[in-house]
Amino acid sequence: MNISIFGLGYVGCVGAACLAKLGHHVIGVNHTQGKVDLINAGKPTIIEADIEELVKEAHERGMLEATTDYRYAVKNTDVSFICVGTPSSKDGHLNLDYIYRVARQIGEGIREKDSFHIVAIRSTVLPGTNQKVGEIITEASGKERNVDFTVVSNPEFLREGTSVQDYMHPPITLIGTDSEKAEAVFREIYKDIPAEFVCTDIRVAEIMKYVNNTFHALKIVFGNEVGNICKQLDIDSHKVMEIFCKDKQLNISPYYFKPGFAYGGSCLPKDSKALRTLAHDLYVDVPVINSIDQSNEIQKRTAVEIIESKGRRNVGILGLSFKAGTDDLRNSPIVDVIEVLYGKGYSMRIYDRNVRLSQLTGTNADFIQAKLPHLHQIISDDLDAVCMASDVLVITNKEKEYADLPARYPDKCIVDLVRQFNELDYEGNYEGISWANINCNPAQDKPIERDMVTTEY
Repeated sequence: MNISIFGLGYVGCVGAACLAKLGHHVIGVNHTQGKVDLINAGKPTIIEADIEELVKEAHERGMLEATTDYRYAVKNTDVSFICVGTPSSKDGHLNLDYIYRVARQIGEGIREKDSFHIVAIRSTVLPGTNQKVGEIITEASGKERNVDFTVVSNPEFLREGTSVQDYMHPPITLIGTDSEKAEAVFREIYKDIPAEFVCTDIRVAEIMKYVNNTFHALKIVFGNEVGNICKQLDIDSHKVMEIFCKDKQLNISPYYFKPGFAYGGSCLPKDSKALRTLAHDLYVDVPVINSIDQSNEIQKRTAVEIIESKGRRNVGILGLSFKAGTDDLRNSPIVDVIEVLYGKGYSMRIYDRNVRLSQLTGTNADFIQAKLPHLHQIISDDLDAVCMASDVLVITNKEKEYADLPARYPDKCIVDLVRQFNELDYEGNYEGISWANINCNPAQDKPIERDMVTTEY
């Protein structure tokens, strides 16, 4: 099948590569020439596990191309996916300008076609967006919905870092449509995906991502709060949650139930905020959902307090992106921690091998410019250099390359935000953010040599 994908960010790039892998011919559309050039050179626009090989293979097989010409893309395809961003405003409402702009472009392309065209909204949007997109396409094309074209909602359930695996093996394939023809086409598109195909009402499909992500956000905070209580009682919180997660019938999923650092990224903060805003607009009181962000901010403050408690001025942050295996800095919680410590006079150094300053573009670049404009002075891709220059090492992403840090740097203070180690025999000082001490070495009880009398300025 011939498919066009509007937007070549995380969702669009992964979708283009995976659909090509499934045997479809894909045309990626983006207004940024640089991203188009990358795809046409057989290179991905993002850093993500397995994506480089998929894009290269699709390009070599002639199954994937990219263009800035939206009319060309619509004319030469039967299905168009909308995968552009939907950033949220300060009050939680979504900015749908990119969605509507693409809808108008697709409508202009459909005006020049005689065949039936299907538009699929893959971006995360609130209920009612599908209807509005249909109205814009009708106006731009002069054609009738469900006669000349239709609009379906096909939300994605991808996690950055494992998005290719999630695309090819999703929990479900969800389609919201009022068109039997569109349902049949999407069953054909996804026929080789080993997941239940669920076809439902459009508005049901539109709200599912928000419900899912708000629940995922809740699970992370719940695990952290349990961990913080257990830590004060000298109880191993990971053993508690491991047993808790054995109940697969009621507790649903163990994935997010791990005490650790605050959540971040492009989805959980934005989508939980959007659901809170939606409830507020509908005059519905949701005290638990409203408390999620507050608890998440407390977890950030807890990280700052633990780092400050070490009394050492030189701090090394190991991992800047919000999650291991990605270069996404959007709403990365450690950035807030760095910002606070930097403002208090700490000497900061950062290691992250996935974040390349020269390649920061779009939302990543805007976010860093607003939060850490001096980033280029303190970030490095040399792990040993950062560790040697730091007295406190803060592990923010679980990575194999950090596994031997206690052996290589026995005199450091280690602050673990992700449970990098299950147990530890370490001469230096170790502290986890939300679990009781796992360090069995008595040498850790030696008083810390402090070089800061106070951390308040």
